[in-house]
Amino acid sequence: MAGVQTAVALREQGFTGPVTLIGAEPHQPYDRPPLSKAVLLGTAEGSAFDVDFEALGITLRLGCEALGVRPAEHVLDTSEGPVPYDVLVLATGAEPVRLPGAEGVPGVHLLRTLDDAERLRPVLARQHDVVVVGAGWIGAEFATAAREAGCAVTVVEAADRPLADALPAEVAAPMTAWYADAGAELRTRARVERVESGGPGESGRVVLDDGTRLAAGAVVVGIGARPATGWLAGSGIALGAHGEVLADDLLRTSAPDVHAVGDCASFPSARYGERLLVHHWDNALQGPRTVAADIVGAPGGETPAAYDPVPYFWSEQFGRFVQYAGHHTAADTTLWRGEPASPAWTVCWLREGRLVALLAVGRPRDLAQGRRLIQAGTPMDPDLLADPAKPLKAATAATA
Repeated sequence: MAGVQTAVALREQGFTGPVTLIGAEPHQPYDRPPLSKAVLLGTAEGSAFDVDFEALGITLRLGCEALGVRPAEHVLDTSEGPVPYDVLVLATGAEPVRLPGAEGVPGVHLLRTLDDAERLRPVLARQHDVVVVGAGWIGAEFATAAREAGCAVTVVEAADRPLADALPAEVAAPMTAWYADAGAELRTRARVERVESGGPGESGRVVLDDGTRLAAGAVVVGIGARPATGWLAGSGIALGAHGEVLADDLLRTSAPDVHAVGDCASFPSARYGERLLVHHWDNALQGPRTVAADIVGAPGGETPAAYDPVPYFWSEQFGRFVQYAGHHTAADTTLWRGEPASPAWTVCWLREGRLVALLAVGRPRDLAQGRRLIQAGTPMDPDLLADPAKPLKAATAATA
């Protein structure tokens, strides 16, 4: 997403020089969200971007893996040989964290690429018993698809609740019931000791640290992702604590003429007063516009606007549409709109009376209005905000 959007944005913003898009996968560039939904369930064959690369004068080099960068020489080393560049944009995304000891075990799957989704499609079609390791966003989405396909699903999570890395306990706790409602079993505080492959015609087993053995026709691992930046070792390009490329507010890296965008890069947010590493689709859509503007140059030689978005993502799980905007970790107040046991509710996070983040379950209007209020930094009235019958935009302090 980030690479394609950067190439397209360069053309949209008037760049006339050659643009080459290099990718390790052999497929036409594709969108990832449908992989855990329509592609996985077989209602769509793929999710290739509707972009006429030839008409835009964008050269595709597919099945070509980036192996290293020599910034001083302005050379990208690839599996097909060195590629010189004037400007380089790193958009290598993130790669899934693998389950220790499970690599190479038959029946163990990841879900990140089109090939992953196509390998998992027959698993769902045959209605195997499935064990999902990890109750994060991808684990919940896969469990949703597997239940829809008629599979028996057990989700194993090391933490005491779903989405433990993403949301506070009191917000994630109500989501625990969603699994049982959908007919999936959720086992929290459960760690995988090992995965055993079955013999011919037999299911494999997932062995937990308490000795429990779970039959598994397939095991799907969704325990997180990390920036795909190992190939930058020795390049001198500065990386952060999570292995992400450290970009500035114009998404420039520490190396001259090298930018980084999407899941592989973090950027400083003046809005939130910290560096953000955002592994979501919207970041891969928005960031390329800043990169292209910096490469092309603003009219009159002006510096492009700093990249400081309100992060946004969505997830469809267990019949619910979940949306999140902002960044809640520095909030000083949490307010609920609606009851978490109900089908639709929203959580709002404020800092010094201003909305900084919200999570909306089945309340898309709250999300749309809240996103604009976060962007504007509008002071809010907490009493009005907590009333789910009132529109969010009517809960500003000015209307109190």
